[in-house]
Amino acid sequence: MAQTTFADILEAADRLPLEEQESLIDVLQNRLRERKRKALVRDVYEAQQEFAQGKCQIMTPEQLMEEILA
Repeated sequence: MAQTTFADILEAADRLPLEEQESLIDVLQNRLRERKRKALVRDVYEAQQEFAQGKCQIMTPEQLMEEILA
């Protein structure tokens, strides 16, 4: 099975009519937004689980910055 390269995809997109290129951009942006949203939801869930298991502690923003900069 032949692998499609990024360059192949760009060339194919260039051959699309302008309206379809704009639609492609919209579809890709929506998919990216959804993937980022799902990743954020997963990260929040994992953080909640860690907190519930006592793996984290409550800190003020100042304490957090001190720890980051240390």
